[in-house]
Amino acid sequence: MNTTANKITIFRIALIPIFLIFLYMDLKYWALAVYAIACLSDVADGYIARHYNQITNFGKFIDPLADKMLVLSAMCFFIENSQMFGWAVAVVLLREFAVSGLRLVAVEQGRVIAAAKSGKLKTGVTMVSLGCMIVFPIWMSENVSHIFDIIFTFLILITTVYSGVEYFLKNSEVFKDNQNINASKS
Repeated sequence: MNTTANKITIFRIALIPIFLIFLYMDLKYWALAVYAIACLSDVADGYIARHYNQITNFGKFIDPLADKMLVLSAMCFFIENSQMFGWAVAVVLLREFAVSGLRLVAVEQGRVIAAAKSGKLKTGVTMVSLGCMIVFPIWMSENVSHIFDIIFTFLILITTVYSGVEYFLKNSEVFKDNQNINASKS
């Protein structure tokens, strides 16, 4: 747990309340700065973990959780401020629960489902879109900003659904094997 990569991930989690405080205090540039540092720390901890062989079970667990905590915190704020639809965030949550469930089933079978490129694309699109949603209301009129909020929400939804479907299509054998395991236990 005491690797540099894991410390950076813990740092990202610690930034979330600071990010939210700045958002709620309407200090959008400060919020964006903290958010950007948190997002960049995700890139940094991944690079360090792979490059310096610091991949740990704790890191595999906490890194994606830290990403979800950051992103969903921002999304909750945007729902509260009518910048994002609640149902859209529900779709994001459902995808996260479904993929996590898929990974749990795979682990029971001794398999590991690695992060797919579409999942990384989803994370990147989501983080950039949410960052834009923080500052666009400052830079643009309310009507124009609202249009961009809708565009960013749908970009998030498209990449979220696409990556979720891809995970299930590429790993559908997990369920077939699970059915065979259950049939042999009967």
